[in-house]
Amino acid sequence: MNINEQIIRSKIMSTESLSQQLISMRTDGGKMVFTNGCFDLVHLGHVDYLSKAAELGDFLVVGLNSDRSVERLKGKGRPLQDESSRAFLLASFFFVDAVVLFDEDTPYELIAKLEPDVLIKGSDYQLTDIVGADLVLARGGSVQTLDFVAGYSTSAIVKRIIENQ
Repeated sequence: MNINEQIIRSKIMSTESLSQQLISMRTDGGKMVFTNGCFDLVHLGHVDYLSKAAELGDFLVVGLNSDRSVERLKGKGRPLQDESSRAFLLASFFFVDAVVLFDEDTPYELIAKLEPDVLIKGSDYQLTDIVGADLVLARGGSVQTLDFVAGYSTSAIVKRIIENQ
């Protein structure tokens, strides 16, 4: 394994190891930003969204739906890429500090454990619909939405691929 692969793999963490790292980050006054998703086919919209999220704090954590979770949410045939591949790809971005898998349908339990300072979702969500917003706001954190790049979504890409066969 080369040094770059080692660095990328070191950013894919269990909840427990991430919690330990967050303790030292917070001791130094850092602000943790959290977002989550399936990230099945990473595209320009994802990169734009994640890079903007990273700018809102000092440490960006991406909660990644496990394969089982994606299948329950998106249906049979999804995810298109396995969780290891999706995690590795997300961890390869320099602005992503940690990737943590979760198996539940929502990241509520993960948000409760990690206690992010800033919770980010896409602007297609209303504050009342953002899972974990209550937890973050109760701790004095903030919840923000970010606009998507128009025309980019995994579902749209899959549809174009099918249509062009």
